[in-house]
Amino acid sequence: MMEMEFYVKNMVCERCIQVLEKALEEAGVALVSIELGRLLVRVQDGKGMDDTIENILSRHGFSLVKDPDGLLVERVKQELIRLLHALPLQMGKKLSAYLSERLHQEYSGISKTFSRREQQTIEKYFIKLKIEKAKELLQDPSHNFTEIAQLLDYSSSNHLSSQFKNETGMSLSYYRQMKRNTRKGLDQIL
Repeated sequence: MMEMEFYVKNMVCERCIQVLEKALEEAGVALVSIELGRLLVRVQDGKGMDDTIENILSRHGFSLVKDPDGLLVERVKQELIRLLHALPLQMGKKLSAYLSERLHQEYSGISKTFSRREQQTIEKYFIKLKIEKAKELLQDPSHNFTEIAQLLDYSSSNHLSSQFKNETGMSLSYYRQMKRNTRKGLDQIL
């Protein structure tokens, strides 16, 4: 017996984990562990397992990450998404230092690879993630704008408001009053 590790593109939430866990189980794949963007499976021999996993992933809207640059980009995305799962957002350091520490690489290399592959900076991508999280929080009337800004680690509600307007073209107030969901899936943020 041996274990094989697979990295998965677009696996961005707990529901993704549940869907894949069930699909792998139904296919008879011996899953050792599963987390955002990563699977570890136990196999007799590795023959054909790539194809089996790839077919299961494809049927559920995911794909395997095979190249090193793609893997690094997915790991960056997973780290940033993980940050936003547990609010309030508390990195305790700059985003560059956080990612460098978590990925065990120099930030300059991480940043260059991400920008080249995604056609945007890590910082811009993280802002887009935070704005999507703000949209989610705005749908809950129990949070005021100041509380939402604090949860997302903005220096002020004005800072959040400015970024929100730049990204969506709407004010926080207008978005909340609209009562229409214009949120994007985290896997659709470019």
